[in-house]
Formats: sequence, structure tokens, C-alpha cells
Amino acid sequence: MADLAMVFHWSPADMNTLTLNDLMQWQERARTRWEHAHGH
Repeated sequence: MADLAMVFHWSPADMNTLTLNDLMQWQERARTRWEHAHGH
């Protein structure tokens, strides 16, 4: 969840209503966005 907070600027309250599956999907989006932005 820390990666979601860092990449998307979400608070724990923002993520509280998401399901585990949703969190996993958003985590992958965060990873992709981070890698794209930092040239990995």
C-alpha cells in the first residue's frame, strides 16, 4: 500500500474501501507508472 500512497498520493482512508484484488491491480499500475517515470 505504500507504493500506492507514494505514486498516486492516496491516504490509507482512500484505500480502505478497495478489495484485495483491487489493491493488487492498482499496485501493478503504480509499479508500471513508477518504472515508466524513472526510466526502468
